[in-house]
Amino acid sequence: MVGATLENMDIDLGIGAVRAARTVLADHLPATPSWAAPALTEAAGCQVVLKHEEVQPTGAFKVRGGLNLLAGMSPEQRRRGVVSASTGNHGQSLAYASRRFGARCQIVLPEPVNPTKARALRGWGAELVVYGQDMETAGAHARELAGRGGARFVHPADEPALIAGVGTLYLELLTAHPDLDYLFVPVGGGSGAASACLVAASVAPGCRVIAVQTTASRAAHDSWRTGELVSRPNRTAVEGLAIGIGYATTQALLRRHLTDFLLVDDEQVRVAQLLLLTHAHTLAEGAGAAALAGLLSMADRLAGTRAAIVVSGGNASPAELGSVLGARPVAAA
Repeated sequence: MVGATLENMDIDLGIGAVRAARTVLADHLPATPSWAAPALTEAAGCQVVLKHEEVQPTGAFKVRGGLNLLAGMSPEQRRRGVVSASTGNHGQSLAYASRRFGARCQIVLPEPVNPTKARALRGWGAELVVYGQDMETAGAHARELAGRGGARFVHPADEPALIAGVGTLYLELLTAHPDLDYLFVPVGGGSGAASACLVAASVAPGCRVIAVQTTASRAAHDSWRTGELVSRPNRTAVEGLAIGIGYATTQALLRRHLTDFLLVDDEQVRVAQLLLLTHAHTLAEGAGAAALAGLLSMADRLAGTRAAIVVSGGNASPAELGSVLGARPVAAA
């Protein structure tokens, strides 16, 4: 669908689906904490609220989507299993949910594989297939595998059940902090950003949602700017943001509700990871810190406001952690 226009795309997904997902997830996951980080607020120059999704059993917010999707499948569908492609966190969400619901789960990983995430995927019982050099190639192979064996192919972004499940975190956040001025969200495939837009538009219309992607993998950003699904070079080292094309479902929701879309570079993401570690006692992988990088990039416009970011992705590899410790510390605002 690269090249498709987004202006009149009909997406039948509303806040009711998110509220229904919250009921489903209540039997599986407790609400995660969200609170202010005073030292981070001082460094950023505005009040910063952190939503701590790194405490999820898989270390990332995506587990919400996987559980919601598997909960809605029939016993026969679960028996046939699910297949998807992932750099790690989306795959873990499906693996965790498949283990909870007794389903077979096969995940295709592009190279190079993060050993930390591969270990976690195996731990949750997923069957791993390493194929291709990027998510697009891995995704095509996953779709082929699903077709061969009758399993359900799960798209990492164009899946309403995933978006609704992820939306529950923003329902928690915006219910606990209804007076937020800004919500910064990272974008790879865009399921998290799309769900943030969907929930904010319904329960906190005064909160402006700002998306963040890296300059080295900017397909979602450029799709949103142009109003067409585009492909772009995919060179970021930030695994969770390494997507080279725009996706229809998430882009349509972003077009409706997103306030702005920022680009940061990989080094800014590493600096944000270090700041979370030193100023908020919080470990996040790159995709889980990109929102803070975006916030810092426009800090001069945020004085006197309240902004939130979702900290997610506690699955950084040792090599990534080494690069974070070597990053340049940020100066206080």
